[in-house]
This record gives sequence, C-alpha cells and structure tokens, in this order.
Amino acid sequence: MFVRNKARLVAQGFCQKKEEIDYEETFAPVARLEAIRILLAFAASKGFKLQQMDVKSAFLNGFIEEEVYVRQPPDFESAKFPDRVYKLRKALYGLKQAPRAWYVRLKSFLLKSGFVMGSVDKTLFLLSCGSDTLIVQIYVDDIIFGGSSHALVSSFAEQMSREFEMSLMGELQFFLGLQIKQGPEGTFVHQAKYTRDILKKFDMGDSKPMTTPMSTNTALDADEDGEAVDQKEFRGMIGSLLYLTATRPDIQFAVCLCACYQASPRTSHRQAVKRIFRGFSDADHAGCRIDRKSTSGTCQLLGTSLVSWSSRKQASVSLSTTEAEYIAAATKNPVLHSRTKHIDVRFHFLRDHYEKGDIDLVHVASENQLADIFTKPLEFGAFVRLRGELGVTDWRCVDNALIKGEIESQWTGFIALLV
Repeated sequence: MFVRNKARLVAQGFCQKKEEIDYEETFAPVARLEAIRILLAFAASKGFKLQQMDVKSAFLNGFIEEEVYVRQPPDFESAKFPDRVYKLRKALYGLKQAPRAWYVRLKSFLLKSGFVMGSVDKTLFLLSCGSDTLIVQIYVDDIIFGGSSHALVSSFAEQMSREFEMSLMGELQFFLGLQIKQGPEGTFVHQAKYTRDILKKFDMGDSKPMTTPMSTNTALDADEDGEAVDQKEFRGMIGSLLYLTATRPDIQFAVCLCACYQASPRTSHRQAVKRIFRGFSDADHAGCRIDRKSTSGTCQLLGTSLVSWSSRKQASVSLSTTEAEYIAAATKNPVLHSRTKHIDVRFHFLRDHYEKGDIDLVHVASENQLADIFTKPLEFGAFVRLRGELGVTDWRCVDNALIKGEIESQWTGFIALLV
C-alpha cells in the first residue's frame, strides 16, 4: 500500500520581533454562529440547498505587505548557505499576519468578481445576476455558498477552483460541529454525534432520560455545607454543555445557572448538571441565590426560524422590575419625574424611536412569553410547548426517513433544532 507523507513549514509567530506595517493586525473576521443560522433559515425559505468547499493551504494564498524573513528549519539547513534565511513571498502558517492576509486575499477576489460585502457581517458576500442571487459565507478556509440558480452556483465553484486549490465537498452536511440535513420540509440542525460523545465521556450513556433539564423544585444555592466535587470535571461538563446549546436552546437556562457554581461546585450542583445531560425578552427577578442578580433571556426569530438566543445573568442587581414596566409607560407618558432619573438612558432612547414610528412595542401575555424557557425552570407541559414554538423538535416526529435513520444510528431520543 502506498503511503504519502506530507511536510509543512510553519513559522513560530510568537518569536516574531520586527514590527512593521501590519504586525499587530492579526484579526481576521469569521462568521458568527448566528450568521450561519440566518443563512440556513434564508436558504430554507428560498428553497435552495447550500454547498460547501474547503480551500487547501488557505493561509499560503495570502500576500503580506512587508518583507519577512524566517530561519531555516532545524535539520533542513542548506549545505551551501547554512547561515542564510528565507525571504517569504507569501504568508506562512504560524505567521501573525497570515489569517488577515488570507482574508484580504479572498475578499479582494470576491469583490473583483462582482460580489458585494455585507455592511454588518464582513464574512457575507452577495452576487446578483438578473433575478438570481448567490450567497457566500466564509469561515477562514471553509466556504458555504448557495443560490437561486444552479448555473450560477456551478459557475462560482468553477471560478473558485481556477483561482485557488479547492476541495468541493458538495451539499453542506457538517459545519463547526453541527450536523446539517437539508430537506424539502426544512433544514434540520443537530449535534447527535457530539451528544453521544460527551455522554460517553462523562459515563452517562446508559442514564435514565428526564423530561425536563431542570426541576421546578430545584433551588440551587452556594451549598457551602455540601460535599465538594472535582472542579475540573465539573467545568468540563459545563463547557461541553455550553457548546451543545448551539442547537439546544431549551437547555440554555439550566446550563447558565449551573455555570454560576463553577468556582466551588458541590454534589448538589453536579446532580443538577447530570440532569441536564439527561434530559421574546423576559427576566427572572433576583433569581441567583448567590448575588441576587436577575437572569435575562432573549430570542430572535427570522420568520419562524429561531436564529439567536441567550440566557445570562445581568451585570448589576435590579431593585425591581420597574425598568421593563417603565419602557411601556414612557411611550405613553413622556413626562419625566425625579423618581425615574435612575432609569438608564437607553429607555428614553427607545421612547424617542417609538414616537418616531421606528419601532413598535407590543404587549405579550405571560403564557406567550417564549423567553420564559431561558429564565426559569418550567413544568413539563409549558416546557414542551415553548420548546416546540422555538422550532426545537423530537427527531422521531420528523417525517423524513433519511434524517431519522441518521440520528437513530447515533443516539436515540435526541432533540434538535429545525430551521
């Protein structure tokens, strides 16, 4: 059997000494996970499938503006000129400027090809050709693209292959740890393999499943008298679950609440985390029993697709829920009183925009607060209802044999996000 060995010259960027033009400009923008979800939702709504390509040796395609020299690698010095150095013609892996140089190179090529760069997301590029549109999202050397015209998509793939050494990977199926299945009924995003792996890692593969990630009777506190547990393992469990929230918004609140106790985890905290493994905007007032800070929860939808969500402890202690009530009241009564001077400027900012008609504030009844799932433990019925409204579904309820077969082979009973 023929085995091909490959070698790569890598610069020790941490040893760079001479500071020149763009020495400190090492940042290269990458797409946020929310941007990927928005793209998936948009593509699903338009009915076209996203493709994926990978640039081979991406950083070697970037050009650097100043002269950079590197030493000869150990044991590979030139016999004739052992004391000489290499002058780089292009960027090199490990070089501080390499990520930025590659991004500039790719951006320049796309702009010359007629693409328009996003005004907010600098990794999104759009090409309009008559009534057809092509969308390109870049994440370092991974490129996601799709469009309304098959001919336009094929032309772009060929164009990229001529300019760079590419690996065309076909339909988008795996990206940043997310497993993606595009079908006629929507786009199914899940982390079945990742879930199976972390369950195995923490010896919970055979655990009895729970119906909700956190009991409504759970009241976590510092539990200083409780038995201490391995902090490293506890933090590892929290970190693993945090990445799982990329497709599991229904566990976001429980994970973030348990994360508050990473400094001194006790048996009660570990039990709460183990349950998570098994199992609009609103706020839970003074929900943290350590510092009494409230929990804020938000979710943003594009059409009916959930694209972004958060559950986080507020930065400061709120004395009441007056702030939320004040926003609604201020839109109807612009008179300011001495008792409201503590209200942040942003509320007056919202009132001004409301009066101009830029935004509209609509009352949402408590039973329709989608963000409740991000701010407090819920009973099973309310939990399932809100989870469903966010687009999270049980894979067994999906009418697609390919998706069901793929997930069942990896882990049964998994809940995933349907865009």
